[in-house]
Amino acid sequence: MTLPANPALLVAGAGSLAAGVVHLACIVGGPDWYRFFGAGEGMARAVEQGRWQPHVMTAVIAIVLFGWAWFAFAAAGQVPRPPLLRIGLIAITLVLLLRAAAAFVPGVWRAEHSPTFITVSSLIVLVLGLAFLIGTIKAWPTLSMRT
Repeated sequence: MTLPANPALLVAGAGSLAAGVVHLACIVGGPDWYRFFGAGEGMARAVEQGRWQPHVMTAVIAIVLFGWAWFAFAAAGQVPRPPLLRIGLIAITLVLLLRAAAAFVPGVWRAEHSPTFITVSSLIVLVLGLAFLIGTIKAWPTLSMRT
């Protein structure tokens, strides 16, 4: 069975995939890439000192983002479906929208995060969260079908 086109889920998947690639690029690019993408001076310095923790943390985030892309593309009918697709889409959407809302919560951000980073990253996450939300709502009736 072919699912109807769902541009919102395709945007959600592509955005998650792109974000995962950017995280991996930071690992390869080193401290300057961590700084440029707003990871904070502490992360960049840890990378400069040869610590492995920033790379592991960044790789885990990339893996999660690739998983989110899988869920979005699966719900759009482009790849095989993962287990618990509906629950996963709800959880992903909630995480993204809560992360976007965190821009407005005092005390959530460390001082090393600039207002520009907080604003830009929150807008990106909001767009992804809305794409997941809109796409999930559109696809919901077909998501209980086994494909």
